[in-house]
Amino acid sequence: MRINLVQTTIAIAVSALITYGLYNFYVGDNKNLLSAGSFVFLTTALIMTIGASFEPPRTTTNIRVVSGIFFAIALISNLIFTFINFSVPSYVIVNGILLLVFILIAYSINKSKQ
Repeated sequence: MRINLVQTTIAIAVSALITYGLYNFYVGDNKNLLSAGSFVFLTTALIMTIGASFEPPRTTTNIRVVSGIFFAIALISNLIFTFINFSVPSYVIVNGILLLVFILIAYSINKSKQ
């Protein structure tokens, strides 16, 4: 796996701006949890979408598609949590499972070398 520094920096900046927007729109008590969770998930997915490349080009394409899908899922999930009053366990469980499934799929694609 190779990381392109410029594209990774852009991915982190875009994720930070989205996180800042979610932080400003949320009116509940869990602003810090929403901010930290959305930043980690969005950054991970966006770096894998635009900042990382893998040795076989086919692997890179497959991981970018999966990462793009999970970036959209993460964005939708965090937008939903932004506009509802949620509990800490529900947020951690939902986004934790989504992030772990994403990492498992990306790892499996990378290991299969396809």
